[in-house]
Amino acid sequence: MRRNFHQIAYAALEVCNALERADLAACTARTGLGEGARALEIGAGNGEVSVLLARDFGMTVDAVELDWGMAALAQARIDAAGVSDRVTLHRLRSDTVLADLRGLDLICVIGATEPTGEGVREPRAMLEGLKPHLRDGGWVIWGDLFWKDEPPAPLRQVMELTNLYATHDGWQAAAREAGYEVVSAGASSDETWNRYLAAMDAAARDWIAANPYAEERRMVGASADRVKSMFDFGRPWLGFGLYLFRKA
Repeated sequence: MRRNFHQIAYAALEVCNALERADLAACTARTGLGEGARALEIGAGNGEVSVLLARDFGMTVDAVELDWGMAALAQARIDAAGVSDRVTLHRLRSDTVLADLRGLDLICVIGATEPTGEGVREPRAMLEGLKPHLRDGGWVIWGDLFWKDEPPAPLRQVMELTNLYATHDGWQAAAREAGYEVVSAGASSDETWNRYLAAMDAAARDWIAANPYAEERRMVGASADRVKSMFDFGRPWLGFGLYLFRKA
């Protein structure tokens, strides 16, 4: 099976972003949701968030992950955690899965690309797109990059090839404009960022060293170099926020 940088790097992470699992658990606990709640995770990554929702909170979870390699990793973690009876993993586009879901108690979106459909990239539009699938009073846990300050134009262009980002206050304003109450908003620490970036880079370098004849070795190395360079340069302008919104 051919590997890429993100499959290798995310296998080494607890949560696939600059985010602590404990902070995500605390955010989830604030919803008061538990046994019998219905949740959707868009962009399951390595599967750890869906495992948390199912194992720690007793929720029934639909998880969406389009990348085949990441989906395989997610399914392996779901099975190993013993929650395959509670978590259904869909290797489909998120808008395809959303079309069949209504009345959800929780939608969790952590660093996902175009979570409500192709071409929907504005913060308010993405959040508005989730609303029809939530029950009244339903919750959104949203985690994503934010701009600490206006970035250099080339950095914005590179970082926003997929989604558009707001400032920390801007994400909250977008949620209110989309019809949500902002219940909590936090930002990851420098220590969390450092651990996240170091873990990904080390996983890639270790894999390259252990697989000297792999065809994808050069591609993995190039991707690792690109990610490291991008964040080494961009860190002064970038933060990662975790937000809890409630449908008004």
